Amino acid sequence: MNNTELQNIGNKDIFDRMRSGEPIRLDDTEYSKIQWVVNQTIQLNAKLNTSEDLELIRRNLGEITGAEIDASTTVFVPFYTNFGRFTTIGKNVFINHACTFLDMGGITIEDDVLIGPKVNLITENHPLNPADRRALICKPILIKRNAWIGAAATILPGVTIGENAVVAAGAVVTADVAANTIVGGIPAKHLKDI
Repeated sequence: MNNTELQNIGNKDIFDRMRSGEPIRLDDTEYSKIQWVVNQTIQLNAKLNTSEDLELIRRNLGEITGAEIDASTTVFVPFYTNFGRFTTIGKNVFINHACTFLDMGGITIEDDVLIGPKVNLITENHPLNPADRRALICKPILIKRNAWIGAAATILPGVTIGENAVVAAGAVVTADVAANTIVGGIPAKHLKDI
């Protein structure tokens, strides 16, 4: 790495470094920024999960994500997130009960997506090296327009779910899913084209 690259790293804040997939360690001088957001999100998530109607759910979830949730989108509580600021939710999206979004790497859900109950979207991982295992390595998840994620499916870091694709209930998705296909199993494999 040359001096310019080192200087550029020094100019990025911890959130930029996190979103770019750089390892983030507990002893990072800016780690307190992450902890602050997580603490805020814990409080806001508790408020979200006591919301009594869909409009209030959208408003409280928007407070977590920092962006308005469109009136055409429906989210059922309970809903869990550890960060929330890096989640983007499109229009006419349906998110069923008891979903978990760990979004430090970024989660983008395009319009018309259906997400079944107990779905896990996980953008965070850890190094295999035991000496460095507590570091975070984050990669984004993208769910493209009109995809359907079945009940209790888990989407792992760095995965893109293609337009109109279907992820079968209980699947663990470790690799990108092509548009207009159905995948299922652990790990998820191509089952058929739509």
